[in-house]
Amino acid sequence: MTIRKNQASLTADEKKRFVNAILELKRNGTYDAFVTTHNGFIMSDTDSGERVGHRSPSFLPWHRRFLLQFEQALQAVDPSVALPYWDWTTDRDARSSLWAPDFLGGTGRSRDGQVMDGPFASSAGKWNINVRVDGRGYLRRALGASVAQLPTRAEVDSVLAMTTYDMAPWNSASNGFRNHLEGWRGVNLHNRVHVWVGGQMATGTSPNDPVFWMHHAFIDKLWAEWQKRHPNSPYLPAAGTPDVVDLNDTMRPWNDVTPADMLDHTRHYTFDTA
Repeated sequence: MTIRKNQASLTADEKKRFVNAILELKRNGTYDAFVTTHNGFIMSDTDSGERVGHRSPSFLPWHRRFLLQFEQALQAVDPSVALPYWDWTTDRDARSSLWAPDFLGGTGRSRDGQVMDGPFASSAGKWNINVRVDGRGYLRRALGASVAQLPTRAEVDSVLAMTTYDMAPWNSASNGFRNHLEGWRGVNLHNRVHVWVGGQMATGTSPNDPVFWMHHAFIDKLWAEWQKRHPNSPYLPAAGTPDVVDLNDTMRPWNDVTPADMLDHTRHYTFDTA
């Protein structure tokens, strides 16, 4: 069984294996296919039309499936690798270990946001940005430049306390747990972290920054925590809702996956107890 660990507890060897597996997926073209998929859904998911990956109830099961597929790709390279999660309620600034040169590298330089250290820096020669929002082919970050503070544990707990998964109008205006976690309402959890990192993470091509997977692994962990706290609060909507993915509807781009299939993460992986 795959165990997803807090990135802060990874050994040097685990960090190296994770990075090397990502670099191999980049080299063989698999990685950019994930970026293309995510960007396509960001661009097509709208409040007033069909929405699958974002601004909708299926935000959480869609990303759970997306992360699982990526983790399986990593494990095809190195079976020992699992997706780590980034607990941004604890590792809250640019000095945190995940931004060290031996892991993800740090923030970008002031004049253009270019990441200058670590394995994903342009100078390392293995991380060209091919799926772009503009002409720049290098990884960019601006940690803490656009929003000063990452979400706190108290803010997370306030969202985990919400008892209803989602509700009409089933988009970015909805109340309920999903939309408050996604960040369109309330204290803004998931979206705020994307903006805090900046660079590609603040765009539809956010998986260009490998921290995307660690951020979403933590979002997935928070969903699992919410499910445990509220065992009688089901995924909503159940059926018959236009433009969104009901419990037993198929989620694009997969032709055999529904939200119901994604409710029990323990079939595929567990989280550490840290």
